[in-house]
Amino acid sequence: MYIAREATKLWRKVSAETAAELQLLLEKWQLLLAGLVFQYIHGLAARGVHYLHRPGPLLQDLGFMALPELGQEKGYLSESVFTFIFISFLLWSFHPFIYHSKRFYTILLWRRVLAFLVASQFLRIITFYSTQLPGPNYHCREGSKLATLPPPNNALEVLLINFPRGVLFGCGDLIFSSHMIFTLVFVRTYYKYGSNRLIKLLAWLMAVIQSLLIIASRKHYTVDVVVAWYTVNLVVFFVDKKLPEMPDRTNGLSLLPVSSKDKDGRTKEELHKLDGRMRDEFHKLLNGNTVDATDRRQRVLMNGKHGEDMSHSVSDATPNGT
Repeated sequence: MYIAREATKLWRKVSAETAAELQLLLEKWQLLLAGLVFQYIHGLAARGVHYLHRPGPLLQDLGFMALPELGQEKGYLSESVFTFIFISFLLWSFHPFIYHSKRFYTILLWRRVLAFLVASQFLRIITFYSTQLPGPNYHCREGSKLATLPPPNNALEVLLINFPRGVLFGCGDLIFSSHMIFTLVFVRTYYKYGSNRLIKLLAWLMAVIQSLLIIASRKHYTVDVVVAWYTVNLVVFFVDKKLPEMPDRTNGLSLLPVSSKDKDGRTKEELHKLDGRMRDEFHKLLNGNTVDATDRRQRVLMNGKHGEDMSHSVSDATPNGT
């Protein structure tokens, strides 16, 4: 009985959240789609610069001097840390579908995340096409068959970007690190919208560890990581100021805009009343109640008034002194 009751509550939460998120998706799908399409454009640009890459001797690098080389057999360490960060953030971004306490809508959160990623990746494309450095990764060094690519036979060969091999064994797209773009965007987003202080500290620690592992694995020069740290943080800072702030869901369900008037010209007071009615409907759906909250309040007021009238009637009908 307990499992069935909890499963029913969970289903109501998921259903209510899905309905709200779908409403937002219908309104914001253009920007989300544009962000996803740009991920392909970014991959296409990284594939294109591989055709321009020419291997050469490793550049002098302070990070290479300070950090011991992990070697090819331990190159998976940095990828493992990145995969953990990516999956953890992805799961956390969808927690409003399950947990009762929530601070944001998943659609609106990923809209911001994609805006940060697109702005950072646009700057990255300009940077690594401006100057091609000899790649420090093992498959990009002199003597490796993957260091250079022969001219493509047709446009389709370029457009398909040889996924996923072309992404994993790319060369030339160095300044600045794409892994650090995703890592820093995820960490900064959780730092703003997350609620656990310990996880926030661990997230920044994971970003530092990720940076050191990328350099120790010789997948990037130190400059690629350093430039990512200040560029991505600045991009997130300025883009976040330009985007409209997300509604705070800490106190309940809210689908209302933050501005003083919405599209229909309603004032804040009217929107607040409407927001309260929406919260009542939301809690009614979660708790399985069939009585409308507004009807309950009216009945309480009517019962109080009725009781007051009855007391006056009794006092009037009772003789004085008794």
